[in-house]
Amino acid sequence: AKKGGGKRGRREMRRIEDATSRQVTFSKRRSGLLKKAFELGVLCDAEVALIVFSPRGRLYEYASAPDLQKTIDRYLNHTKGTSANEKTVEQPAAGVQMCRSEATALKHKIDAIEAYQRKLSGEGLGSCSAHELQELELQLEKSLSCIRQKKQQKMLDKILELKEKG
Repeated sequence: AKKGGGKRGRREMRRIEDATSRQVTFSKRRSGLLKKAFELGVLCDAEVALIVFSPRGRLYEYASAPDLQKTIDRYLNHTKGTSANEKTVEQPAAGVQMCRSEATALKHKIDAIEAYQRKLSGEGLGSCSAHELQELELQLEKSLSCIRQKKQQKMLDKILELKEKG
């Protein structure tokens, strides 16, 4: 699946068949893409908007401007008169309805994320199954491990810094 002799190599551009590998690749590449969008906005003072839908329909977005919708509106105004946008101009009611349904879907996703966040902080666990509680526990253990590693690295860095001064 990989070409080239480098450390990482190059991945052949085709669908990854293994579902787990595909999900891992999606997650890593999505994170990298979001990071690059952020860097482009900061380093070049560019107005950047990025919208990604996962294979399962989850929405991931980034906007360098305070309001993603303003960036989208700016884009739509900039592309007025193009054939792709003419359908939206001809059928404003359909566009409004589509925006409303997307807003409703986003609200449901926000509610789900907030519920998950509450569960991670130990609230609202009464409705969780044993399996869900076990998954929450594993996630918290992973997070705690990462935090401890970061703390330990900072402490080691500080010790080295103090040794160099002393």
